[in-house]
Amino acid sequence: MNPNKIVIYSVLPRLWGNKTQDLKVGGTLRENGSGKLSDFTPEALSYIRSLGATHVWYIGLLEHATKTDYSAYGIQPDHPDTVKGQAGSPYAVKDYYDVCPDLADDPRRRLEELKALIERTHEAGLRVLMDFVPNHVARSYHSDTRPDGVEDLGQGDDPSQAFSPRNNFYYLPGESLRLPHTSPDTPPYEETPAWATGNDCFTATPSVNDWYETVKLCYGVDYLGGGALYADPIPDTWLKMQDILRYWAGYGVDGFRCDMAELVPEAFWRWCIASLRSEYPQLYFLAEVYQPHRYEAYLEAGFDALYDKVGVYDRLVQIGQGRIPATPEFTWVRDATGARQRQMCYFMENHDEQRLASSMVFGDAHQGFLASASAALSGSNPWLLYFGQELGETGMQSEGFSGCDGRTTIFDYWALDRLQRLQRGDYTGQYLSEQEQRLLGLYQRLGEMMSLPVVQEGGYFGLIPTDVDRADQVLSYVRYWGEELLLVVVNFSDISGEVALPLPEELFGALGVEPGEAVYRAVDKLTGEQQLLTLTPWAPLRLELEGHGLRLLHLVALGA
Repeated sequence: MNPNKIVIYSVLPRLWGNKTQDLKVGGTLRENGSGKLSDFTPEALSYIRSLGATHVWYIGLLEHATKTDYSAYGIQPDHPDTVKGQAGSPYAVKDYYDVCPDLADDPRRRLEELKALIERTHEAGLRVLMDFVPNHVARSYHSDTRPDGVEDLGQGDDPSQAFSPRNNFYYLPGESLRLPHTSPDTPPYEETPAWATGNDCFTATPSVNDWYETVKLCYGVDYLGGGALYADPIPDTWLKMQDILRYWAGYGVDGFRCDMAELVPEAFWRWCIASLRSEYPQLYFLAEVYQPHRYEAYLEAGFDALYDKVGVYDRLVQIGQGRIPATPEFTWVRDATGARQRQMCYFMENHDEQRLASSMVFGDAHQGFLASASAALSGSNPWLLYFGQELGETGMQSEGFSGCDGRTTIFDYWALDRLQRLQRGDYTGQYLSEQEQRLLGLYQRLGEMMSLPVVQEGGYFGLIPTDVDRADQVLSYVRYWGEELLLVVVNFSDISGEVALPLPEELFGALGVEPGEAVYRAVDKLTGEQQLLTLTPWAPLRLELEGHGLRLLHLVALGA
């Protein structure tokens, strides 16, 4: 595991460089266009670096089911009833060994264009993460670019068996699939026997709320027979998925964000990750896991980090909405994972969640930044930033399949106005509004702070503010590392005033200094203002704090 703080910028290339202005709801590729891999220019990657990023997670690189016809390039078309939206879901992978042709300037050279993107990213000092979607594939899965000697998924299956550890899919013998959507002008989609659907749906009639466009992969778990795992001999799916990961690691990919990792048995990850690390020891694995009682097992299986959705993310949303107190709730939930806190990946937006500036969350991008800074600075653990978050994207457009749901669509051909204006100004911000420029400046300042040793390696001590109206909506903590301290004070309320921060004797024990002995030069990382401070447990530290304000004081002991 990389000892430094990892900062991941996650981005959907389909939307990143799309310059189309006159967008049509539910528009086709011809009508709405698509961003390209070539849009990640050295200037674009430098911009991403300015946000503190160490890694770029490019979402949707793999070829997936779509309503766009690429048969002229040797790609078999998908039935429209098995595709969500015009563009299709990046998580309904159609070929694990191929690249989404939407993203290529010349679809015939799409693999070469991806190779060039990986090289550009590395030249910019960034590492490349891509999606690994191990649990399910598109109903139309077929690899036309797999290496010689590699069998396709399902090629050796016995569909007369509902379950076999030698099969790649689960079958419903004697049953035909009935999809929740049927197109009136298209011959019906036929699938007999029906496959089980991706979200562990073992019925031939998946609902519109199921992952009906995907098929569940078999890792040797007999779900309908009590859930037993048959892993000796090694199931065929294990071997094929290991080969896929090895292929992309050899291509230059530095790591994988593993989709819905908790739907795949821990035993597979333990076997697979150990095997891959014997060849590629620096590979980074980030897992999407939502069940805290399973965290330990997946970390023991070899993952570098796991999503922290039901902990810090959920609590900060509730704190920002004023539904629960910031103090001491944040420290409680942060520390709940104990020694594993360093391996919890924090985020406040991702492609599955609603935008912070949407009316479904805060309706205020600045409040979203306060929550983001609170999470990002609170530990040495990974931090994930979703593209457009730094510009205040709201996700409040009805793009097509997605609808107006507070999320940026992953299913439709679309573009983001704020991002277009940023790119039109060559990432200088000249076409952004003053409010957008201020927000971007705050995220860039936050990015700069990711390289501070106290942020990368420091300890954590939660503080309990007093003497201010709605003190329970003020979140505060100290990070400490050697002679450095970082004091973070966040006001989620709209009330200004002086806040008192009692400094308990336990803090000085953690710092390893005698109370009242150390004098610090404090630099406000947002304003640049400096002052001298003496810390003592006998009198609280007092600071002025604006409504929805943030104080980030970097303290270095004099003489250090």
